Amino acid sequence: MKHTLKSLLLATALLGAAPAFAEETSETRYPMDFKAGPVAQQLQKVDRGIASGPFRPNWESLKAIRTPEWFRDAKFGIFLHWGPYAVPGFLTEWYSRNMYDSGNVAFTYHRNVFGPQSKVGYKDFIPKFTAEKFDAAQWIALFQQAGARYVLPVAEHCDGFAMYDSQMTDWNEVKMGPRQDTAAALMKAARAQGLHFGLSSHRAEHWWWYGVGRGYDSDVNDPRYAGLYGPAAPVRLPGDPAPGQPNPSHLENWSVPDKQFLYDWLARTTEFIDKYDPEIVYLDWWTSAPAFQPYLQRLAAYYYNVAKKKGYSPSIAYKGAQFAPGTALFDVERGKLDELRLEPWQTDTSISTKSWGYIQDDEYKTPKALVQDLVDIVSKNGNLMLNVGPRADGTIPEGAQAVLRGIGAWMKVNGEAIYGTRPWKYFGEGPTATVAGEKNEAANRGWKAEDIRFTTKPGVLYATAMERPADGVVRMKTLYAGSPYLDRKISGITLLGGGAVTWQQTDKGLEATLPAGADTGMPYVLRIGFAP
Repeated sequence: MKHTLKSLLLATALLGAAPAFAEETSETRYPMDFKAGPVAQQLQKVDRGIASGPFRPNWESLKAIRTPEWFRDAKFGIFLHWGPYAVPGFLTEWYSRNMYDSGNVAFTYHRNVFGPQSKVGYKDFIPKFTAEKFDAAQWIALFQQAGARYVLPVAEHCDGFAMYDSQMTDWNEVKMGPRQDTAAALMKAARAQGLHFGLSSHRAEHWWWYGVGRGYDSDVNDPRYAGLYGPAAPVRLPGDPAPGQPNPSHLENWSVPDKQFLYDWLARTTEFIDKYDPEIVYLDWWTSAPAFQPYLQRLAAYYYNVAKKKGYSPSIAYKGAQFAPGTALFDVERGKLDELRLEPWQTDTSISTKSWGYIQDDEYKTPKALVQDLVDIVSKNGNLMLNVGPRADGTIPEGAQAVLRGIGAWMKVNGEAIYGTRPWKYFGEGPTATVAGEKNEAANRGWKAEDIRFTTKPGVLYATAMERPADGVVRMKTLYAGSPYLDRKISGITLLGGGAVTWQQTDKGLEATLPAGADTGMPYVLRIGFAP
């Protein structure tokens, strides 16, 4: 889906560092031959929106934004990767690119199952992407049952097919495929049930996404389909093999997008902001390429001004280092942080282990593992955005539904230790070290009974333990008698869903004895109250 810090460093090395706090001027913004049309009209609207509000397209001005309180209270959201790539449902949601890559197993799979890329291209999956069983209300009801407080569909993946009603391209879900505005349906259903709504853009990667299809006879080269496949910039790095030959190192392309593409990116992203008023906009990893910096600043200034005018609280989630601290929301893909962060942040990960979009024979994580992740992330001032990949017909796989309901059952009992909480003075204790960074979920497993995470509300401290101790006695070293972390005496302790527990506080820690038979195999929460 996205790439690592190493990739970002490679980008900087290849392109050179972008000017710090760059801001384009009106004299350099549009080329003389820039034609009138939807993109130009949208960019003029962006200019007016920036000029009419308090936020300016520079980092110093953008630092005035604050993470919305709704986001800090919500803690748990649903991400949705859904598009024509669900039709083949093979390997990953990168099928649209991998099917053209002669060095990828999807290339051979496509030829064997569907035919040669010169005859059957990605475009041919769109008519089969019918979404005939899509029911926005059912999806939202399921997400509510899971305990989610916000939902964020992908507005456009790297494949170039807009999953919303776009005026910038005919390759959109209203004119093709489902022939309906599923983004609008989800927005209305979510807000009708009190969920917050956002959208994501992965459009930045489209600059080079189909470039692997240029070097041989494929439909990527057919000008009739340039609206979907273009610009398909070539992926050429030093040492790469000839076009059409196996290329294990091609996953990155840091060639500089031209201005026309950057204008189009800004126009499309602000278009869906205008249409759907998303309370959070998620940007995928390639916006880290330095060429995007001034356009990111313009996007943020416009978005924040629009939200202020309309009266909602916005947020931009990003990965990497393309935003200055305090100007947007830091996000970690398939990973987490190893310490408490003073500023709110987010983890995005998938409910499945193999893909973000629907694929055949995917494997799902357990409700327990995901709840453990949620508990750890929230204790460090973060949110968890959990991705689900629906089928092409609009149904959500039964395995994913079961996991979501399992999370929801836990949240129904223990949600007060999650929703609306804030981090405590210390995020937790225990022997299991969390490994920070992206794409390292496998390194963050194996919790022990001694691993405890803290959250707080006024007058209450919640201690969530990852595993049940064999002897039924929870020991919290941080909460010893006279601990400087405690400014009031403990008045009582209850097990959420299980009633009062016996406890004692010594100079070695706080010990609480759990009721017999209370073990459900899931993390459990102790609610610690304090004397006035």
